[in-house]
Amino acid sequence: MPVVSCIPVIPSADLEKSLRLWVDGLGFSTSRAMHKDGKLIGCMLQNGNLWFWLNQRAGTAQKPEDYHGINLYWAPTDIHETRERLKALGFGVSEIVDRDYGQTEFFLTDDDGFSHCFGVATDGQRSADGV
Repeated sequence: MPVVSCIPVIPSADLEKSLRLWVDGLGFSTSRAMHKDGKLIGCMLQNGNLWFWLNQRAGTAQKPEDYHGINLYWAPTDIHETRERLKALGFGVSEIVDRDYGQTEFFLTDDDGFSHCFGVATDGQRSADGV
């Protein structure tokens, strides 16, 4: 069975709040918005060839203590610019660190508790797979 694409579903307790990171911080656009009782409950996010589905998280709005969720590893074109933009938007970003495994990275945890790592090859060059 050939696979053409995969669109990760990202659960969110508050989609409007989450869009601040996805749209303002990461440059995604939205489409296919779904509403229920006037509230946004789902939408497609796109930035170039990257696609995600942001979806209302089932259950309570509070993140369970043992909830891990997802981790995302981003390969920005300019790690310093990306960090500064996210920091200016009020996100708690870590310092940029050169790792012993050859990546330069920083992290943030979004409002839904998901870990986002932003990394580039330490020498400043992206590898063939974009990381």
